[in-house]
Amino acid sequence: MRMSKVGVIGLGAMGSGMAGSLRRAGHEVFVCDARPGAAEAFARDGGVACANPAELARQCSAIVSVVVNAQQTEAVLFGDNGAAAAMHAGSVFIMCSTVDPNWSIALEGRLEALGLHYIDAPISGGAAKAASGEMTMMTAGKPAAYAACEGLLEAMAAKVYRLGATAGNGSKVKIINQLLAGVHIAAAAEAMALGLREGVDAAALYEVITHSAGNSWMFENRMAHVLKADYTPLSAVDIFVKDLGLVLDTARASKFPLPLASTAHQMFMQASTAGFAREDDSAVIKIFPGIELPKPAV
Repeated sequence: MRMSKVGVIGLGAMGSGMAGSLRRAGHEVFVCDARPGAAEAFARDGGVACANPAELARQCSAIVSVVVNAQQTEAVLFGDNGAAAAMHAGSVFIMCSTVDPNWSIALEGRLEALGLHYIDAPISGGAAKAASGEMTMMTAGKPAAYAACEGLLEAMAAKVYRLGATAGNGSKVKIINQLLAGVHIAAAAEAMALGLREGVDAAALYEVITHSAGNSWMFENRMAHVLKADYTPLSAVDIFVKDLGLVLDTARASKFPLPLASTAHQMFMQASTAGFAREDDSAVIKIFPGIELPKPAV
């Protein structure tokens, strides 16, 4: 693997793990985060903390952006002290957020006009897999862009799917993944809520379902949070308000019906407006009336 200077912008649950994977692979990792102290905390174990995206961009041949949405990506690239104007010609920008596929397609053209390469590279797998380098990347980009980040994607992910020779298909596949993820969390919450309403022991229900045909990865993962009454956000309710909104926007453009995604989106919207916006997405279970949720262990 060719060693290089790599920048990671956004050190949240996924970004910090990805930066750590790059560091373990021997790359010199430059980091930047909007939260005071986050970059410095990462750099204490190796790496370089940067004050803003422009400072980071001047020192790197590749930038991995792991911020929340398109708006934040715009700020990273084109805002005050943005990366785009500071990147060297021929550098590559790897965009890992969940965004409107059409926005991602347009971004490729905007960066090409500046002499920069672009990889549309949404991610999935959760914080634990990001930290261990075992997550999934859904990528699309031009051959020259892949050549510019040779080895970097594989350093961060166990599965790197190349889905198209131009940007767009990476984001489209991620949108479809988020449709399933959101629906599965909503269905898991509904099932657990019904069990609680009917007086079934929550731990017993979890044990049975996770060893039966009705199980899903989201039921097993998210309902464990409910059993512990731990709604610390690894992925917040509002993430699925956003992501399922993108799913519906994508389908609406071609008048394609998505009845399950629409219902799940309404459930997350209800949870958000009820005050649970920043809690873990499993908090969607709190919208169901007449149930007593598990309490934290004393």
